[in-house]
Amino acid sequence: MQQNITTHTNKPASLPDNRGLRFDEALLIDRSEQGRTGVDLEPLKGTKLRTGQKKRDHVGLPGLSEPQVIRHFVRLSQKNFAIDTGFYPLGSCTMKHNPRLNEKMARLPKLANIHPLQDPSTMQGTLEIMYRLQTWLSTLTGLPGVSLNPAAGAHGELAGMMVIHKAHEIKGRQRKVVLVSDSAHGTNPATAAMCGYTIKTIPTTEEGFVDMEAFEAALNDDVAAFMLTNPSTVGLFDPRVKEIADKLHEVGAYFYCDGANFNAIVGRVRPADFGVDVMHINLHKTFSTPHGGGGPGSGPIVVCQELSDYLPIPHVIRHEDGHFELETNIEHSIGRIRAFSGHFGMFIRALSYMYAHGADGLKQASEDAVLNANYIMAQLKDLYHAPFQGPCMHECLLTDKHQRQHGIETMDIAKTLIEHGMHPMTVYFPLVVKGAMLIEPTESESKETIDHFITIMRHIATEAADGNIEMFKQNPISTPRRRVDEVGAARKPKLVWGE
Repeated sequence: MQQNITTHTNKPASLPDNRGLRFDEALLIDRSEQGRTGVDLEPLKGTKLRTGQKKRDHVGLPGLSEPQVIRHFVRLSQKNFAIDTGFYPLGSCTMKHNPRLNEKMARLPKLANIHPLQDPSTMQGTLEIMYRLQTWLSTLTGLPGVSLNPAAGAHGELAGMMVIHKAHEIKGRQRKVVLVSDSAHGTNPATAAMCGYTIKTIPTTEEGFVDMEAFEAALNDDVAAFMLTNPSTVGLFDPRVKEIADKLHEVGAYFYCDGANFNAIVGRVRPADFGVDVMHINLHKTFSTPHGGGGPGSGPIVVCQELSDYLPIPHVIRHEDGHFELETNIEHSIGRIRAFSGHFGMFIRALSYMYAHGADGLKQASEDAVLNANYIMAQLKDLYHAPFQGPCMHECLLTDKHQRQHGIETMDIAKTLIEHGMHPMTVYFPLVVKGAMLIEPTESESKETIDHFITIMRHIATEAADGNIEMFKQNPISTPRRRVDEVGAARKPKLVWGE
């Protein structure tokens, strides 16, 4: 007996427009059904809404089963680019490898389960970890006062400038001006403004250093501090930095060093030796604690002896009998800048990194980072414009000057790197250089990885010179998403699901 077999040889008259989506992604969009769920919840009875809002009958979320939801989020995770999946040459941001040993230490139950409200007598080991980290940071910088409290680099800047403000206040000096280098991170002038200061910008010379003539002209008894990143955001160490510090001290001002790039000089020079009074340290950049979404951040500050009395509270002290205490009784302290004592998990990770490397290993890490950056500079400066001669420090700065002659800009180069499966460098920063491409290989990457990056960059420069503008403007073409309207996304963001 012949069976009746239904075949589907023709496409339906109308298909949803799911071009560019994988099958399961299309299902997520088109197969949502009211009432479908991955959990079995009892209906709410007599529940009073604490928000004071009227209960909604329909929230508007898709109706999906658990497998659909799992597949959706796993698929999204596979689209992410991370330091664990490839080279991440973001200049200034220092996306370096996070050693797994650090993660294991931070997850030890007796450390992971500690609570900040415990009595200090029950967490002596915890306090000792913090004390030892304070000691390492003090030794490496040459600055005796340490506070682990700040939650991130910008928070450390704020704490540092508050310390400076407090010092002038205690001394009866009503100073109103903070000098800031034009190559500084944008948080520098913002932080000073938050502390009530007027900002005066000091320009950079054609060589990439502080314009000493402009600096000296701006220096007077009304200046509270100078905020300088050294090594700088253009990747250079200013050779006149000690002279800058001396001139500041002559008028009673303080030298605030943005420690974002401390990872370039650890073990080679102590900031105190070139006159720094206050500096914040990004543990994620220098000591490998997670950066970005893998955080939280941590931005301890170190200060000279004169400013130690103004540090935020609490900080850990060690008594002669060997026990540790959170010190809170400091007469002229700026007070608390957060509820507790900082991100303890980051302290464990940073101290683990320090112990694993030792002083000689930290020095080698800095030297390797500088070597890698100069290697990239040497291999690319014939095809890309280098605005400063160098040698550079931990990051090298190139621009699109040569490629612009062929209609190719920095953004096109960055998007083409994505097409080649590699994360772009930092683009259009620092702002003092047009078409900037700031490349930081860190010490984590092998020569093979760096050579692969160099090969791609040279290939891009060659294709740009051939004038294939249309290809550059279309890239990336093989990624899950093409170019987005970045200006539109910033000016008109869609903040509600389903807009």
